[in-house]
Amino acid sequence: MYSMNKELIVRSSSDAVDFALLKDGKLIELHKEEEKGTQFQVGDIFIAKIRKPVPGLNAAFVNVGYEKDAFLHYHDLGPNLSSLLKFIKLVSAGKVKDYSLKNFPFEPEINKDGAIADVLSANQSVLVQIVKEPISTKGPRISSEISLAGRYVVLVPFSDRVSVSQKIVSKEEKDRLKRLVQSIKPKGFGVIVRTVAEGKKVAELDKDLQNLMDRWSAMCKRLQTAHHPSKVLGELNKASSILRDVFNDTFTGIHVDDEELYLQTKDYLQEIAPDKASIVKHYQSKELPLFEKYHIERQIKTSFGRTVSMPKGAYLIIEHTEALHVIDVNSGNRSNKAQSQEETALEVNMIAAAEIARQLRLRDMGGIIVVDFIDMQNADNRKQLYDFLKEEMSDDKAKHKILPPSKFGLIQITRQRVRPEVAIKTREEDPNENGEIEAPIVIIDKITDNVERILKDHNKVVLNAHPFVAAYLTKGFPSVRTKWFFEHKKWVKIIPRDAYTYLEYHFFDKEGNEIKL
Repeated sequence: MYSMNKELIVRSSSDAVDFALLKDGKLIELHKEEEKGTQFQVGDIFIAKIRKPVPGLNAAFVNVGYEKDAFLHYHDLGPNLSSLLKFIKLVSAGKVKDYSLKNFPFEPEINKDGAIADVLSANQSVLVQIVKEPISTKGPRISSEISLAGRYVVLVPFSDRVSVSQKIVSKEEKDRLKRLVQSIKPKGFGVIVRTVAEGKKVAELDKDLQNLMDRWSAMCKRLQTAHHPSKVLGELNKASSILRDVFNDTFTGIHVDDEELYLQTKDYLQEIAPDKASIVKHYQSKELPLFEKYHIERQIKTSFGRTVSMPKGAYLIIEHTEALHVIDVNSGNRSNKAQSQEETALEVNMIAAAEIARQLRLRDMGGIIVVDFIDMQNADNRKQLYDFLKEEMSDDKAKHKILPPSKFGLIQITRQRVRPEVAIKTREEDPNENGEIEAPIVIIDKITDNVERILKDHNKVVLNAHPFVAAYLTKGFPSVRTKWFFEHKKWVKIIPRDAYTYLEYHFFDKEGNEIKL
């Protein structure tokens, strides 16, 4: 069995935390959490105020404290809205102290095809959950069907249903889990069993459930004093919520460069998968930043452009329009006479399918994606490609649907997006106004002048520079660096830095402190 390396790399800076998910060293997902950033993460729960119901849309605009009102459609109210509203009212007024719902009488369910104005009125307070973060000009999308996600189960207040993830195939296992959960489920709450619960024992599921009940109680307690609108239950910190959703036994390493975040992550793993807690490592090297060590900077720069190159000379062109994304697969200039055109087409298409599955996750592309693969005459080959693309995308948590290829080789994919798309600038600015890049020699002269000054006061010096500049200084014999050594009898360590722009360079002393020029 081929073993795969799956690693999560967490880099912290003063204003943001970046999360990179690697599969065998290749970047497959990139997330960013801005420190001062959005207070609206998917999964957050707010006590909000109805601004006004809009009968024409059968929806209401809701004030959640964001500059744009959130949008709540009738279909997202949940059947037990009346029970939820009554409960919130009583809890906020301090009239209910028992937050378990076992003695709480439910109201009748609302009509499936009813009208918004019959169930909600302006200024009413309602508990809502963020389903989609604010994207471009839209406010957040919300639902009042609340759910609290744990590691193995999801708790759904005001419901009695127990359901099991579709991805668990075995009927016996589904029935086992259903019976188990029925026996431990608190009254008044529904439970959805997640895929990772497969094969787990009752004690683990029960602990997860208790944990969620505690979060529910803590949230209800907050309601008594909460300002309307305000957040009453935040999602876990980003590292934990990413781990909760993507972590499984195939992970081989989690590397974190910030001590506090490292401890939080280790604690969280200790809780959900104690046998794996040892794979969390605190990365402490001063010399080489974490994202450079795992070649993530380089991958970011090569992955987000309009053109994405792939093995064997093939490449993708990715175009974005307002309504859809178009991906064009090109075989490059491969003139391999021995292989028939059909075989070449299949080979390039398969390479492209794997890369496209990665790109969709990496950029979190949503909506309609049309892929123009290279035409293939053979129906079996078309089916093979379609099945392979489905398999490659099976890891993708976003809801998606892939339509079989048309006879022109087009495959349509629809993919749900819950966060703003990841867009990263990949072109470096030209340092000169006239658009030409300065020859390294000019920078080299400046660096050489600085080296002369610095080596007078320091014995050990480390120079960080753009890879082109670093290569220029170290290659050849005698290299520029060797000449410095002959002259000053001191060796300068040079580290190429992918993240640097072309003209950027910094000197550091042996303690790793920057030497001011």
